[in-house]
Amino acid sequence: MGEISQETVEKYLEDHPQFAKAYFDRKLRGEAAGEISEPGGAQAPARASFPGLTLMEEAALCLELLEALREEAGSVELAAHKALQRLAQLLRADRCSMFLCRARNGSPEVASKLLDVTSTSKFEDNLVVPDREVVFPLDVGIVGWVAHTKKTFNVPDVKKNSHFSDFMDRQTGYVTRNLLATPIVTGKEVLAVVMAVNKVDASEFSKRDEEVFSKYLSFVSVILKLHHTNYLYSIESRRSQILMWSANKVFEELTDVERQFHKALYTVRTYLNCERYSIGLLDMTKEKEFYDEWPVKLGEVEPYKGPKTPDGREVMFYKIIDYILHGKEEIRVIPTPPADHWTLISGLPTYVAENGFICNMLNAPADEYFTFQKGPVDETGWVIKNVLSLPIVNKKEDIVGVATFYNRKDGKPFDEYDEHITETLTQFLGWSLLNTDTYEKMNKLVNRKDIAQEMLMNHTKATPDEIKSILKFKEKLNIDVIEDCEENQLVTILKEDLPDPQAVDLYEFRFSDFPITEHELIKCGLRLFLEINVVEKFKVPVEVLTRWMYTVRKGYRAVTYHNWRHGFNVGQTMFTLLMTGRLKKYYTDLEAFAMLAAAFCHDIDHRGTNNLYQMKSTSPLARLHGSSILERHHLEYSKTLLQDESLNIFQNLNKRQFETVIHLFEVAIIATDLALYFKKRTMFQKIVDACEKMETEEEAIKYVTIDPTKKEIIMAMMMTACDLSAITKPWEVQSQVALLVANEFWEQGDLERTVLQQQPIPMMDRNKKDELPKLQVGFIDFVCTFVYKEFSRFHKEIIPMLNGLQNNRVEWKSLADEYDAKMKVNEEKKKQEEGNTTEKGKMESVLTSCKVAESQAELNLTTRA
Repeated sequence: MGEISQETVEKYLEDHPQFAKAYFDRKLRGEAAGEISEPGGAQAPARASFPGLTLMEEAALCLELLEALREEAGSVELAAHKALQRLAQLLRADRCSMFLCRARNGSPEVASKLLDVTSTSKFEDNLVVPDREVVFPLDVGIVGWVAHTKKTFNVPDVKKNSHFSDFMDRQTGYVTRNLLATPIVTGKEVLAVVMAVNKVDASEFSKRDEEVFSKYLSFVSVILKLHHTNYLYSIESRRSQILMWSANKVFEELTDVERQFHKALYTVRTYLNCERYSIGLLDMTKEKEFYDEWPVKLGEVEPYKGPKTPDGREVMFYKIIDYILHGKEEIRVIPTPPADHWTLISGLPTYVAENGFICNMLNAPADEYFTFQKGPVDETGWVIKNVLSLPIVNKKEDIVGVATFYNRKDGKPFDEYDEHITETLTQFLGWSLLNTDTYEKMNKLVNRKDIAQEMLMNHTKATPDEIKSILKFKEKLNIDVIEDCEENQLVTILKEDLPDPQAVDLYEFRFSDFPITEHELIKCGLRLFLEINVVEKFKVPVEVLTRWMYTVRKGYRAVTYHNWRHGFNVGQTMFTLLMTGRLKKYYTDLEAFAMLAAAFCHDIDHRGTNNLYQMKSTSPLARLHGSSILERHHLEYSKTLLQDESLNIFQNLNKRQFETVIHLFEVAIIATDLALYFKKRTMFQKIVDACEKMETEEEAIKYVTIDPTKKEIIMAMMMTACDLSAITKPWEVQSQVALLVANEFWEQGDLERTVLQQQPIPMMDRNKKDELPKLQVGFIDFVCTFVYKEFSRFHKEIIPMLNGLQNNRVEWKSLADEYDAKMKVNEEKKKQEEGNTTEKGKMESVLTSCKVAESQAELNLTTRA
């Protein structure tokens, strides 16, 4: 067998191509692909470059690339670097670069992240650190244009492209001849732009290069999208944590803006992802005091010419709160910070406060507009790198402060997502000021209320001289100061000077206040309390009881009907129901004490108009109380009196007893609202029905007293019976009282007609005063009869009230019938007059027709002649 030469082998292979291909695939294809896939491997010749690889070689390369990406998945930059190394080799590009897309201050931009990547370059040399980034807006350079259009560009000659910028060439000395650039997009958002620069063995990148570039950048796209998704998850997680903890803390502290901000900002510090942040609080004074303006107006002081907030306030930071998160955590509070303090000296917080802009600054010390401190700002050695500053705006859109964040912990500049998170935080803090503002307003209102209450008490509370007119200690004891009197001495002289209850009919349902002066009614009220023995049982100081009774009298306004006389009558009727009507057996001594006091107070400070008028006129009372408007006001007034120790007749009760008294006040006074009467009367009737069937009094007492609800229902109906008791008085009293009630109603009707421009209902209409008897009959039948009929069934001792009611109905019915008869006569007379007028009109019409006919005949004769 002869020697085999190279030429012989080549000739054989050329003559047998199928054998050559099969042998190469079996023996050498794997090694060739391995050489190409190794970053530092031998370069394949042009004819053996990536397009010449078979599907098996391509799959092997892809698998190797995926393995590399998997190993470096923790670092997006490192994984992208390996992919760019492969692309530089596969495309025969001189170098590759990657620019990340982001937004700052509302403007999108691209920033260099990996530069000049070759198949043999090191990651550390290609990675661009944040303070050395090259940043392009989207309207500068081909890379910006690619991000803007989201399209791939193959530029054969960059000098002929209008979007090309030679900025980086001038910075590095490198010459760019041609390039291939493509965006990596997720949804509508551009994540990055990858660029291959200068084709090595050709004058431009081919269509096949574009296909390879696009195809194998999908590996970079996957890792970037995964990283972006994880980043967005982290952002939303931080945002939700910040909002949750901020909400948790801002509602803990409502008394002070500084403490509210501090609690919220300190709690969320771990989620802010920065090394340090500061809050500058602005002075909210909009107008200076007049005496501070005098020096300016006199020319002694130059007027303020510095920056102002959008709402016209001088930009003055009255406090800086500095949160240090690097190294040892620390919080520094700087009251009245000097202008050269490191947080203010740059002018950035002032600029933000003046314009209300969000400012996101990369490499802040190098900025030419703001003068940031270039070296360490304090003894910690910490230096400023990147800055994000935002205004804190309240609901009124006033800037109340400036929040400034320094240096992201990962060294990267703050991006649009950091802006969104911090803006969310500052917005929430600004809106939460509504809580502190509301709390401050509430405090002011409370203070104003306390001052108004003090002024009211000063004018309403019984004076020492008024107390002396009841308690005549000076005359009888020859003591100048009441504090020097013994309690038993005051009790004795009070009893001696009070009227005899029998002489003035205090135990009678027929009692009339007309013969008694208002001052004497105060003494009668005191007598009622002494009759139920509250002074001894509950250790009520006589001076306090007298002052309270006199003050209640002064609390009633001088209106036509709902005045002190009405208040006393209700109190007297409550006493009579308890004692004469024998309803006291269902209640304890304390409950009877509370019921009598509540009856005296039930209409205190009545305005002479009803609840409907309060609502129609949208009075402050109507805005304050949603229902039972006046009744709730009477209750609050009564409780206000008891808050003054010198007026608190229940001051020696224990806490539980006092709470019981206040509850009884609430039930008793609110029950006087007639709108509630129809809700409670069916329940009262059931109690009466049940008691009527019981054989013994003890059984009925047990049935009622064992259930507090039944006692409250009976008490509520007692208050209604007391409030309406004037309708049961003897006719000579009832007829006068009815006119007083009617006059007060007519006065309200006048107000509705003049002030509200509304037509009053007949009961309130002065022009229909003749209908009063008819209205009284209707009131007795519809409202009053049930009350006194059921109480008469409940206790026979109360029958006199029902008898009085029925007698008065007879009187009113008689007057109503007289009025109806009179109206009937007037109606018939009116009809007769209308009939006569009609006949007269007919006769005049006939005469007129005759005259017209006669005139027409004369006219016809004249015409013929």
